[in-house]
Amino acid sequence: MNTLDQPVVQRMTALTQQWEAAQDRRAIFLGCYGLMTRNMLDAIGAGRFHDGPWVSRLLHRFADYYFEALAAYEQQPAAAPPVWRLAHDMTQRDHVMTIQHLLLGVNAHINFDLIFSLADLLTPEWDQLDEGARQKRHADHTQVNVIIGETIDRVQDTILEPRSPWLDIFDRLLGPVDEWLTSRLIAGWRETVWRDAIRLIALREAEARAAFQRETEVNALRRSYEILGDFAP
Repeated sequence: MNTLDQPVVQRMTALTQQWEAAQDRRAIFLGCYGLMTRNMLDAIGAGRFHDGPWVSRLLHRFADYYFEALAAYEQQPAAAPPVWRLAHDMTQRDHVMTIQHLLLGVNAHINFDLIFSLADLLTPEWDQLDEGARQKRHADHTQVNVIIGETIDRVQDTILEPRSPWLDIFDRLLGPVDEWLTSRLIAGWRETVWRDAIRLIALREAEARAAFQRETEVNALRRSYEILGDFAP
């Protein structure tokens, strides 16, 4: 199946176009996410992972978390995860910058959704995987960083700079925004997320898992406020 014909890509594309037409700034993160998803599907099809079917299941579970949080927010904002509620709320604030909108979404999706997406897939199999198989799972998780790095230039060119032309000046004066996003921020976040997911897998008691979720919510929300800085509500 052509990547553009994949249901998850069509859903992201249709919603991004709807939001762009309405000047809804939620299109900033979703436009980026849609590009990443298409490139991930292409990479899976090209055999760039140890276990492509497993990575595909993770990709779709990951997307489910995004759309479930969005549905909760649109039906009853208070029911959405706090980190997503803040990210969506801030798209209605004119003073928040484009790059902040993007980072708020990236933070919520990686530092909250991805932990639980990984745990959902890894928990049923973890005890049966030998050390070599576990390392391959981690290697596939890390390989995603490469795909992100290959996509971020296009994100900057098609999503960020049209809304924030000053980013090109920033690039020339202080260094590429895309390199900072991938090598210094997202890759570091994703490695921490892997360790957190493994920690969650080891928690068997419902009370301990609930405490872990509360801790994760607090940490993700703290990062959001750091991203907003002086623009925080």
